Amino acid sequence: MGNQVNDLLGRPLRDLRISVTDRCNFRCTYCMPSEIFGEKYHFLNREEVLSYEEIKRLTEIFIHLGVRKVRITGGEPLVRRDIDKLIAQLSNIEEIEDLTLTTNGYLLAEQVEKLQKAGLRRITVSLDSLDEDIFAKMNGKGYKPDVVLNGIKAAEDLGLPVKVNAVIERGVNDNGVLDLVKYFKGSGHILRFIEFMDVGNVNGWARDQVVPSKELCESINKIFPIEPVDANYVGEVAERWKFLDGDGEIGFISSITQPFCQSCTRARLSPEGFFFTCLFANSGIDLKTPLRAGESNTELLTRIRNIWENRTDRYSELRNSPNSPTAGQRKIEMFQIGG
Repeated sequence: MGNQVNDLLGRPLRDLRISVTDRCNFRCTYCMPSEIFGEKYHFLNREEVLSYEEIKRLTEIFIHLGVRKVRITGGEPLVRRDIDKLIAQLSNIEEIEDLTLTTNGYLLAEQVEKLQKAGLRRITVSLDSLDEDIFAKMNGKGYKPDVVLNGIKAAEDLGLPVKVNAVIERGVNDNGVLDLVKYFKGSGHILRFIEFMDVGNVNGWARDQVVPSKELCESINKIFPIEPVDANYVGEVAERWKFLDGDGEIGFISSITQPFCQSCTRARLSPEGFFFTCLFANSGIDLKTPLRAGESNTELLTRIRNIWENRTDRYSELRNSPNSPTAGQRKIEMFQIGG
């Protein structure tokens, strides 16, 4: 990996998260609440969004700088037409060691077979509650969880590995945590609990709505005994715990209470071609304009390298510090950059 590039804190560029659309068929309260994203909100026009060929070209440049893991996100990636064609293009890049996609699962059952045939290697599904009323309220559209569960089952039937992510908010869905554990325990799927994060500016985040992973871990352990497991690799986001009875494992992603900035190796590409070096960034660097203006791969690589080599982002570690570089500034919204 001779072209591996490190930032000013010694963190390598290893992961690329590609948001292919800012559109979504959900209006989740912690991402794209319906009262804000109504008919008047201007979503990107088709010509503003990177084409699949442009995404592949940029991905190959990131590969030259050390990226080995690629995740497709949104918005909701399955609402973008023929997303399997992008998966097929990326799956042909032999240097990619892990090609995955994050989805709300609502369209998964009807698309998962062609995604797998295109070369998708695993999938992450967001599912915040099994309770019909709570799930309907959280997704902002009144949808029931059974459609998402059917999508997970369809992926399972094809042998596609699935991780299930649940964002937990105090007073909203925290009472259903044990139900989720019970449902997925022994299923072969890894359930991961995510602390409610202050991504973007519109989700009404407040610290007292955060349920610390430590609290969740203790309550789960009382009913379903668990013990910690070593990380699979350096920089793994989720803390791993396994059930003592051998019925699989769960994970905790604790950006609020246990920041992991020091091991963050993730770059993000927005639908309109902006390069972000942090989930909580307030601005990105435009790659689409020079790309469409005819800049060579070498010039684009140098541009990306210079950005990463000067990266110092550690928002979560500085969240409560008055010296935070993004304190008081607007942040990119989650649906524009992926989770």
